[in-house]
Amino acid sequence: MEAKRGIALLAAAFVVSPLALGLGIILLIAASDDDDGGGGGGDFGLAGGALRVGPGYVPAKYAALIEKAAADCDQGLPAGILAAQIQAESNFNPKAQSKNPKTGEPIADGIAQFIPSTWASSGIDGNGDGKKDVWDPEDAIPSQGKMMCELLKTAKKHPEYNGSPIELALAGYNAGWGRVQEYKGVPPASFAEGQTYNYVKFIMAAQAKLTAPDTSGDPEMSGEWTKPVNAPLGTPYHQSGGMWSSGYHTGIDFVAPIGTPIRAAGPGKVVSASRVAAYGRQVIIRHADGMYTQYAHMSELKVSTGDTVKGGQVIGLSGADGNVSGPHLHFEVRTGPDYGTDIAPLPYLRKKGVNI
Repeated sequence: MEAKRGIALLAAAFVVSPLALGLGIILLIAASDDDDGGGGGGDFGLAGGALRVGPGYVPAKYAALIEKAAADCDQGLPAGILAAQIQAESNFNPKAQSKNPKTGEPIADGIAQFIPSTWASSGIDGNGDGKKDVWDPEDAIPSQGKMMCELLKTAKKHPEYNGSPIELALAGYNAGWGRVQEYKGVPPASFAEGQTYNYVKFIMAAQAKLTAPDTSGDPEMSGEWTKPVNAPLGTPYHQSGGMWSSGYHTGIDFVAPIGTPIRAAGPGKVVSASRVAAYGRQVIIRHADGMYTQYAHMSELKVSTGDTVKGGQVIGLSGADGNVSGPHLHFEVRTGPDYGTDIAPLPYLRKKGVNI
């Protein structure tokens, strides 16, 4: 996939930097004084929930399109990531166009700033009117979501790369997946004058500002955030290996003897309390920020689907149920309730004030 880049209109947050990337494209990048290095590798947590709509945030007329584009992806793509990308690319201007600084020739078009060759290969007819139009947000935003979803799926196949799957997908979107392969992760600040490196950092930071807590339809929730079990850490997040169908570990493990109390990491609503083949007895909790936590391999469940729980409330006992090599708690943080939407658990818990 080739580089796809456009012009951002956030003058206060960006500086102009004419960079070819083989194409002679204008880029506006976030100013940064960071030392050279790879991507954040999970330094940023992902916000969940609905988009924050209004002046200075996401225009109401595009919010539903962005949320649908994210929901159509089965890889756990947060709507806030797509919104932050569009803000950086065009500041939500469907008529935005970037130009070659030397010749003045148009390079990238529309709200998602597709270059013509990428639009030809990745653009879709999002609104079903029989034509894919780069200038129409109803086509461009679904196309952006589809492209990011495909990149995210590819990124998850490379847990050995430097950067979280979302960061790798963003780097691929900015510079092309070939550059991610070349650097085995997010390209460092020394690549392309830091443009891809800073693009990833900016999007990961900006997405939280564009996402609002989403508690619609949920009962009042209370309680503090806490470590889910009093036990040491075991297998880390994204360790690769043949034990897992994805090729890597989608959560973190706590080495807990059978019968150890398992507690809700934070307040929320139980959306699943059941037994599934690989995970054994598991509980999945939806939290007020729109994120989900999963607790697996339990020997006994203490809650039922639909229950509202407080942070620290006992929800079950640890065990060795399902696909395990010994007793432990498998813990995940997800952007959705289903398998494959995982993000790094430790940064998320730490941002909630959990000392772990």
